Amino acid sequence: MAARIYPVDYYYTTVDDRPGQGCRFLRALAAEDVNLVAFNAFPVGRDRTQLVIYPLNAVWLGDFARHEGLQLQGPHHAFIVQGDDELGALVSIHEKLCNEDINVSSANGVTDGRGGYRYILHVHPEDYERALAVLGVDQNLRPLAEYHLDLRRRFQAKG
Repeated sequence: MAARIYPVDYYYTTVDDRPGQGCRFLRALAAEDVNLVAFNAFPVGRDRTQLVIYPLNAVWLGDFARHEGLQLQGPHHAFIVQGDDELGALVSIHEKLCNEDINVSSANGVTDGRGGYRYILHVHPEDYERALAVLGVDQNLRPLAEYHLDLRRRFQAKG
């Protein structure tokens, strides 16, 4: 299977780097039915951690952030690549970008253990539109589009 490339929006926030911060954040997201396509956390500076959230539904993430008083930065744009796990699977994608002088600013990937992989790819904001064209991304595609969503909501006023 050829790689499928999807556009994805992401948001981030920065929290104190303490044990349990990520756990509490993920638990709160789950409690409010905010489903994620991906999540990443990494240190920024000595005492802070950046949480990067790739929501399946950005509106629900925004509702959650307002409810919790959380400052989110975004939306920002990235790509999710999905394909068959084979030697050199990512080379052609990087070559297309390289040939057009588009820098990959960060990327993370994982195999699924069943012969496939998923890869999150970031380019600089000023290169995003060109990268869409170079990679031939269909902007109407969304990762996990076939995902079933339970549309119930449980937000309650804080008292």
